[in-house]
Amino acid sequence: MASAAITHQTAPAAAGLQTFSSDGDRKRLTGAAVKAVLRLVDAWGGSNAEGAALLGVSESTWDRIKAGKWDGTLSQDQLTRASALIGVFKGLHLLFADAMADRWPRLPNRAPVFGAKSPVEAMIEGGIPRMLETRQYIDALRGGL
Repeated sequence: MASAAITHQTAPAAAGLQTFSSDGDRKRLTGAAVKAVLRLVDAWGGSNAEGAALLGVSESTWDRIKAGKWDGTLSQDQLTRASALIGVFKGLHLLFADAMADRWPRLPNRAPVFGAKSPVEAMIEGGIPRMLETRQYIDALRGGL
């Protein structure tokens, strides 16, 4: 059991994925991550509540972020969410024309990962694990799997 916990904790680093554990990295990446998430939530037609839930912040913090009045640093969890969402956005735009890429996250989807919900709903309900599964699902579609 202990080895499973260790494997789980080190899996992102072992796979070459960014863990966002360094304060310096989080400070350096926050501005770009926030801008990208604002852009993709807008492109997907997301509400303030959805944007806040996807990024893992309160609605009042989301409002400050949107107004350019937030000067905080995203947490490791929030940067992981942003990274997954950016990957979903980029993957969709590689897979589909822009209009469809921006509509797809709002459409009900029967794939098992989404359970007949829209990907946005599924990602909000499922948090980081579902966001990463969504990114993997899109990457698999792009790869023809």
